[in-house]
Amino acid sequence: MPLVQGRKKTRRVSIGKVAVGAGLPVAVQSMTNTPTGDVAATVTQIQRLEAAGCEIIRVAVPDMAAALALAKIRQKINIPLIADIHFDYRLALASLASGADGLRINPGNIGEEWKVREVANCAREKGVPIRIGVNAGSLEREFIERLGPTPEAMVESAMVNIGILERIGFKDIKVSLKASDVARTVAAYRLIAARTDVPLHVGVTEAGGLFAGITKSAIGIGMLLAEGIGDTIRVSLTRDPVEEVRTAWEILRALGLRSRGPEIISCPTCGRCKIDLFTVAEQVEAALLNCPLDIKVAIMGCVVNGPGEAKEADIGIAGGDGFGILFKKGKVVRKIDQHDLVRVLLKEIENLK
Repeated sequence: MPLVQGRKKTRRVSIGKVAVGAGLPVAVQSMTNTPTGDVAATVTQIQRLEAAGCEIIRVAVPDMAAALALAKIRQKINIPLIADIHFDYRLALASLASGADGLRINPGNIGEEWKVREVANCAREKGVPIRIGVNAGSLEREFIERLGPTPEAMVESAMVNIGILERIGFKDIKVSLKASDVARTVAAYRLIAARTDVPLHVGVTEAGGLFAGITKSAIGIGMLLAEGIGDTIRVSLTRDPVEEVRTAWEILRALGLRSRGPEIISCPTCGRCKIDLFTVAEQVEAALLNCPLDIKVAIMGCVVNGPGEAKEADIGIAGGDGFGILFKKGKVVRKIDQHDLVRVLLKEIENLK
């Protein structure tokens, strides 16, 4: 039985050259953590993210210097660029003038309705979509006072702001409703999915470091995608954003929604393991991060169970006492000196390209 039982039908929205919604593939997003005004550093990070599979990138625009820097950044990258705006609507206008492919605004802190309208009118003229970003921690006071920081309050905020944009004829909208805990996040997305056909950007915000962040994101994003909810995703980690992209792709792969590059399977090790499998696995994962091949690679700790347990792998290695083996589709190809395992495996994979 497939994990995903069907996708909720949402309207189609285009962010630059990437279209989302309407049953299209779930797009992977991330956000830079460099100072946006530092064009060289930001471009370098975005290019690393592109290579890792990021399809849409968001950058913080805290001041006018950052808004103006978008024009230079946009010229040097290949994926759509979203400007993240808080508080000052003029930064949104300047970002649009600099060529941003999308805007993310938090209506709770952008100010009076006329400011939102001015931004929307400018975005409409340029054909740029807007993501309404609702966060549990920055809801408008009226919703906090009436409903508290609840999923219901998050949804009400989103629906009010969708209404503001739609009343002026602006339809190119995405919405996110994020909290730092899985329960509120999932509940909010379920509620809004039943009320609108606006594409949904899914993620658990402020999820934490590597282990907490991956766990929360895998559960929260995974649950929603399995229910057919979500058109774009961003894994939030206090980490190098490349790790966010890697995690996002693994979530999509695990659900059978999309795949990118090699799938690496490896054993958790036991007393039979005679090699430093942790280091071997990390070396192989790092080397294959940008590999385009859709193959399954096995990294096993012993020759006793290696080829048998990983017989579905296209290629793999298994360690031994001073030596190891290379195997393909469960068949042993040859013995290898333990110190050459990674080198030989990577060379064999290179020959498959």
